[in-house]
Amino acid sequence: METILIIEDDFALMRGLADNCRFAGYNVETATDGESGLKAALDLRPDLILLDIMLPKVNGYEICRLVRKEKLDMPIIMLTAKGEESDIILGLNLGADDYVTKPFSIKQLLARIDAFLRRRRIAEPQSYEFCGYTLDTVSCKLSKDGQTIELSPKEYRLLEYFVKRRGRALTRDQILNAVWGYNALAGHRSVDRFVTTLRGKIESNPHQPTYIHTLREIGYMFEPQ
Repeated sequence: METILIIEDDFALMRGLADNCRFAGYNVETATDGESGLKAALDLRPDLILLDIMLPKVNGYEICRLVRKEKLDMPIIMLTAKGEESDIILGLNLGADDYVTKPFSIKQLLARIDAFLRRRRIAEPQSYEFCGYTLDTVSCKLSKDGQTIELSPKEYRLLEYFVKRRGRALTRDQILNAVWGYNALAGHRSVDRFVTTLRGKIESNPHQPTYIHTLREIGYMFEPQ
Protein backbone atom coordinates (compact mmCIF):
# COMPACT_ATOMS: atom_id res chain seq x y z
CA MET A 1 0.00 0.00 0.00
CA GLU A 2 1.55 3.28 -1.10
CA THR A 3 1.67 6.19 1.32
CA ILE A 4 0.46 9.70 0.52
CA LEU A 5 1.43 12.55 2.83
CA ILE A 6 -1.08 15.43 2.86
CA ILE A 7 0.25 18.74 4.21
CA GLU A 8 -2.72 21.09 4.40
CA ASP A 9 -3.77 23.55 7.12
CA ASP A 10 -7.45 23.67 6.10
CA PHE A 11 -8.76 20.84 8.27
CA ALA A 12 -11.96 20.27 6.29
CA LEU A 13 -10.08 20.06 2.99
CA MET A 14 -7.39 17.86 4.52
CA ARG A 15 -10.00 15.48 5.94
CA GLY A 16 -11.79 15.28 2.59
CA LEU A 17 -8.55 14.57 0.73
CA ALA A 18 -7.52 11.96 3.27
CA ASP A 19 -10.89 10.16 3.12
CA ASN A 20 -10.87 10.06 -0.69
CA CYS A 21 -7.26 8.85 -0.88
CA ARG A 22 -7.94 6.10 1.67
CA PHE A 23 -11.05 5.06 -0.26
CA ALA A 24 -8.86 4.84 -3.38
CA GLY A 25 -6.65 2.35 -1.57
CA TYR A 26 -3.76 4.47 -0.33
CA ASN A 27 -2.24 4.72 3.12
CA VAL A 28 -2.52 8.36 4.25
CA GLU A 29 -0.54 10.48 6.69
CA THR A 30 -1.38 14.11 7.42
CA ALA A 31 0.14 17.29 8.80
CA THR A 32 -1.54 20.66 9.35
CA ASP A 33 1.50 22.97 9.47
CA GLY A 34 4.72 23.26 7.54
CA GLU A 35 7.06 22.36 10.38
CA SER A 36 5.40 19.01 11.19
CA GLY A 37 4.82 18.41 7.48
CA LEU A 38 8.51 18.80 6.68
CA LYS A 39 9.46 16.44 9.50
CA ALA A 40 6.93 13.87 8.27
CA ALA A 41 8.24 14.14 4.70
CA LEU A 42 11.86 13.59 5.75
CA ASP A 43 11.16 10.86 8.31
CA LEU A 44 8.36 8.99 6.57
CA ARG A 45 9.59 9.41 2.97
CA PRO A 46 6.11 8.85 1.48
CA ASP A 47 5.43 7.74 -2.08
CA LEU A 48 3.74 11.06 -2.93
CA ILE A 49 3.14 14.43 -1.24
CA LEU A 50 0.09 16.67 -1.60
CA LEU A 51 1.46 20.02 -0.50
CA ASP A 52 -0.37 23.24 0.25
CA ILE A 53 1.68 26.39 -0.31
CA MET A 54 0.27 28.80 2.27
CA LEU A 55 1.13 26.98 5.50
CA PRO A 56 1.92 28.20 9.01
CA LYS A 57 5.53 27.97 10.27
CA VAL A 58 7.10 26.75 7.00
CA ASN A 59 5.53 27.43 3.61
CA GLY A 60 5.12 24.85 0.88
CA TYR A 61 7.83 26.33 -1.33
CA GLU A 62 10.41 25.87 1.42
CA ILE A 63 9.22 22.33 2.14
CA CYS A 64 9.58 21.45 -1.52
CA ARG A 65 13.08 22.96 -1.67
CA LEU A 66 14.28 21.12 1.44
CA VAL A 67 12.78 17.79 0.37
CA ARG A 68 14.61 17.99 -2.96
CA LYS A 69 17.79 19.11 -1.20
CA GLU A 70 17.69 15.78 0.64
CA LYS A 71 17.60 13.99 -2.75
CA LEU A 72 14.09 12.63 -2.19
CA ASP A 73 12.38 12.03 -5.52
CA MET A 74 8.77 11.26 -4.63
CA PRO A 75 6.18 13.17 -6.73
CA ILE A 76 5.03 16.45 -5.17
CA ILE A 77 1.69 17.94 -6.18
CA MET A 78 1.21 21.50 -4.92
CA LEU A 79 -2.26 22.63 -3.84
CA THR A 80 -2.94 26.35 -3.66
CA ALA A 81 -5.44 29.12 -4.17
CA LYS A 82 -2.75 30.99 -6.06
CA GLY A 83 -3.04 30.77 -9.80
CA GLU A 84 -0.49 33.33 -10.97
CA GLU A 85 1.96 32.09 -13.57
CA SER A 86 4.92 33.26 -11.47
CA ASP A 87 3.72 31.14 -8.51
CA ILE A 88 3.36 28.07 -10.73
CA ILE A 89 6.83 28.55 -12.22
CA LEU A 90 8.38 29.03 -8.77
CA GLY A 91 6.84 25.81 -7.47
CA LEU A 92 7.95 23.82 -10.51
CA ASN A 93 11.47 25.26 -10.40
CA LEU A 94 11.77 24.21 -6.75
CA GLY A 95 11.00 20.62 -7.68
CA ALA A 96 7.22 20.23 -7.66
CA ASP A 97 5.87 17.80 -10.27
CA ASP A 98 2.39 19.25 -10.68
CA TYR A 99 0.31 22.22 -9.59
CA VAL A 100 -3.43 22.20 -8.78
CA THR A 101 -5.34 25.41 -8.16
CA LYS A 102 -8.19 25.42 -5.64
CA PRO A 103 -11.03 24.66 -6.07
CA PHE A 104 -10.30 21.47 -7.96
CA SER A 105 -12.01 18.24 -8.93
CA ILE A 106 -11.15 15.41 -6.55
CA LYS A 107 -11.58 12.90 -9.40
CA GLN A 108 -9.02 14.74 -11.52
CA LEU A 109 -6.63 14.97 -8.58
CA LEU A 110 -6.93 11.23 -7.89
CA ALA A 111 -6.29 10.55 -11.57
CA ARG A 112 -3.10 12.60 -11.41
CA ILE A 113 -2.03 10.81 -8.23
CA ASP A 114 -2.62 7.43 -9.87
CA ALA A 115 -0.65 8.45 -12.96
CA PHE A 116 2.36 9.59 -10.95
CA LEU A 117 2.39 6.49 -8.75
CA ARG A 118 1.87 4.16 -11.71
CA ARG A 119 4.97 5.58 -13.39
CA ARG A 120 6.85 5.29 -10.10
CA ARG A 121 5.87 1.61 -9.77
CA ILE A 122 7.14 0.86 -13.27
CA ALA A 123 10.46 2.58 -12.53
CA GLU A 124 11.09 0.63 -9.31
CA PRO A 125 12.40 -2.96 -9.21
CA GLN A 126 9.66 -5.54 -8.64
CA SER A 127 11.92 -7.80 -6.59
CA TYR A 128 15.06 -7.60 -4.48
CA GLU A 129 17.57 -10.36 -3.82
CA PHE A 130 20.02 -10.92 -0.97
CA CYS A 131 21.93 -14.03 0.10
CA GLY A 132 19.59 -16.44 -1.66
CA TYR A 133 16.40 -14.65 -0.58
CA THR A 134 13.98 -12.99 -2.99
CA LEU A 135 11.62 -10.27 -1.80
CA ASP A 136 8.80 -9.84 -4.33
CA THR A 137 7.22 -6.41 -3.92
CA VAL A 138 4.32 -7.26 -6.23
CA SER A 139 3.08 -10.35 -4.38
CA CYS A 140 4.51 -9.06 -1.07
CA LYS A 141 6.24 -12.39 -0.41
CA LEU A 142 9.66 -13.50 0.75
CA SER A 143 11.10 -16.76 -0.55
CA LYS A 144 14.31 -18.76 -0.44
CA ASP A 145 15.13 -21.72 -2.67
CA GLY A 146 11.56 -21.69 -3.94
CA GLN A 147 10.05 -21.90 -0.46
CA THR A 148 7.85 -19.08 0.84
CA ILE A 149 8.77 -17.67 4.24
CA GLU A 150 5.69 -16.54 6.10
CA LEU A 151 5.82 -12.92 7.23
CA SER A 152 3.18 -10.88 8.99
CA PRO A 153 2.17 -7.65 7.18
CA LYS A 154 4.27 -5.62 9.62
CA GLU A 155 7.29 -7.90 9.23
CA TYR A 156 7.01 -7.62 5.44
CA ARG A 157 6.84 -3.83 5.53
CA LEU A 158 9.80 -3.73 7.91
CA LEU A 159 11.91 -5.97 5.67
CA GLU A 160 10.89 -4.07 2.54
CA TYR A 161 11.89 -0.80 4.22
CA PHE A 162 15.28 -2.29 5.14
CA VAL A 163 15.94 -3.86 1.74
CA LYS A 164 15.18 -0.66 -0.17
CA ARG A 165 17.62 1.24 2.06
CA ARG A 166 20.46 -1.25 2.08
CA GLY A 167 23.65 0.08 3.65
CA ARG A 168 21.99 3.12 5.27
CA ALA A 169 21.90 3.89 8.97
CA LEU A 170 18.24 4.07 10.00
CA THR A 171 17.05 5.52 13.28
CA ARG A 172 14.26 3.90 15.25
CA ASP A 173 12.13 7.00 14.66
CA GLN A 174 12.59 6.74 10.89
CA ILE A 175 11.64 3.06 10.97
CA LEU A 176 8.68 3.71 13.25
CA ASN A 177 7.31 6.50 11.07
CA ALA A 178 7.77 4.56 7.83
CA VAL A 179 6.43 1.17 8.93
CA TRP A 180 3.93 2.06 11.65
CA GLY A 181 2.92 5.51 10.39
CA TYR A 182 3.76 9.05 11.36
CA ASN A 183 0.84 9.30 13.81
CA ALA A 184 1.31 5.81 15.29
CA LEU A 185 1.19 5.30 19.05
CA ALA A 186 3.83 2.55 18.97
CA GLY A 187 7.29 3.22 20.37
CA HIS A 188 10.88 2.12 19.97
CA ARG A 189 10.20 -1.15 21.79
CA SER A 190 7.80 -2.12 19.01
CA VAL A 191 10.55 -1.59 16.46
CA ASP A 192 13.02 -3.67 18.48
CA ARG A 193 10.46 -6.43 19.02
CA PHE A 194 9.65 -6.76 15.31
CA VAL A 195 13.32 -6.64 14.36
CA THR A 196 13.84 -9.57 16.75
CA THR A 197 11.02 -11.61 15.21
CA LEU A 198 12.19 -10.79 11.68
CA ARG A 199 15.72 -11.87 12.53
CA GLY A 200 14.30 -15.13 13.83
CA LYS A 201 12.84 -15.82 10.38
CA ILE A 202 15.75 -14.82 8.11
CA GLU A 203 18.95 -15.02 10.16
CA SER A 204 20.73 -18.38 10.55
CA ASN A 205 21.77 -17.22 14.03
CA PRO A 206 19.48 -14.43 15.27
CA HIS A 207 21.81 -13.74 18.22
CA GLN A 208 24.66 -12.99 15.82
CA PRO A 209 22.83 -11.32 12.90
CA THR A 210 24.56 -10.95 9.55
CA TYR A 211 21.74 -9.10 7.75
CA ILE A 212 20.10 -6.64 10.17
CA HIS A 213 22.82 -4.98 12.22
CA THR A 214 22.19 -3.03 15.43
CA LEU A 215 23.72 0.45 15.51
CA ARG A 216 24.26 1.35 19.13
CA GLU A 217 22.25 4.39 20.27
CA ILE A 218 21.05 4.94 16.67
CA GLY A 219 18.95 2.10 15.29
CA TYR A 220 19.64 -0.48 12.59
CA MET A 221 21.33 -1.05 9.25
CA PHE A 222 20.44 -3.70 6.68
CA GLU A 223 23.73 -4.87 5.15
CA PRO A 224 23.92 -8.58 4.31
CA GLN A 225 27.48 -9.94 4.60
